[in-house]
Amino acid sequence: MKKAILVFAVILPLLASCEALMKTLGRQGILEIHFAEGTVPTKAAFPDTNDFLLTITDSKGVKIYDGTYGASMDKYTLDEGTYTVYARSCDFEAPLFDTPQYGDTQVASIKPGKTTVVTLSCVQMNSGIRLRVAPSFLSSYPSAVLFLKSTAGKLMYGYTEKRIAYFPAGNVNLEMSDGGVDKVLFTRRLEPQQILTLGVNTGSDASKSGVDVQVDTTRNWKDEEFIIGGGGSGKTGGSDLDKAYSVPTAKLHVGEEDVWVYGYIVGGDLSSSKCSFAAPFSSRTNLVLASKSSCTDKSSCLSVQLAKGDIRDELNLVDHPENLGKQIYIKATVVEAYYGIPGIQNISEYKWK
Repeated sequence: MKKAILVFAVILPLLASCEALMKTLGRQGILEIHFAEGTVPTKAAFPDTNDFLLTITDSKGVKIYDGTYGASMDKYTLDEGTYTVYARSCDFEAPLFDTPQYGDTQVASIKPGKTTVVTLSCVQMNSGIRLRVAPSFLSSYPSAVLFLKSTAGKLMYGYTEKRIAYFPAGNVNLEMSDGGVDKVLFTRRLEPQQILTLGVNTGSDASKSGVDVQVDTTRNWKDEEFIIGGGGSGKTGGSDLDKAYSVPTAKLHVGEEDVWVYGYIVGGDLSSSKCSFAAPFSSRTNLVLASKSSCTDKSSCLSVQLAKGDIRDELNLVDHPENLGKQIYIKATVVEAYYGIPGIQNISEYKWK
């Protein structure tokens, strides 16, 4: 009788624990995070999205993930609720020269048994300002110092400075310090993505500040124009490096020949059922590409046939294990299947990122 009681005493908590676990699993869903395909900026050198900083937080502010996008998982199993996804090319709090910040913030709603896909855009999140100082101003105020200032901080803007000063969106002042006297010459609210150019000249009305500041409307733009996917400029998708297909997009263009595809070399040693994602490798005849360097899911990859010749000799992971994790552009034909997944064959050329 005592043994029976002991068994029940052990089993009942286990049953309760299993029941609680099943209830928890029943309230969970999947979160997937991707960047918009083929995001290419038109006005600035764009950072690798694999190096973007990614933070996922729940409704209480608890961080689920905080690291680089490239090192993040392909899928997150999360409890039902809302989550904030924040991706950025760099952390930006104080004014800096030549530091545009790209990224996006979205709120995802996770529902039980459902998959929620967050597609991130890449837009400039901060704003910029630059000066064109006229020679007449230099002559009139040889000892003056110009500053750009906001509540986030300030930057000294030298007369010969050519770089763009970036600030968090908000009010920015142009100030002049001359002989111990500080003056605010200009105040403007800058919006995210806006780049403002100001001309600084000697004022015609000496009763005022003695300085004219004018907005150069020919150099006032919002740096928000991005090419998403193919098309545009009279070019078809995949026809050149600027229009290269990403791995997911390439899978939608089976049969197209001599198109550019880009991705990260994440593995090799393909068979019909598996793929190796870590060295050492044994096959020189194939690779797999993925949209993230951290990918370890064959179904998310694009297979690559390395035919005998120079390209095989230069790209295979047996002789060149250092190629693992590198981003590459390959010109080839997209095929429906190679070792069980969509792939590319008949490579004519390649370029490293």
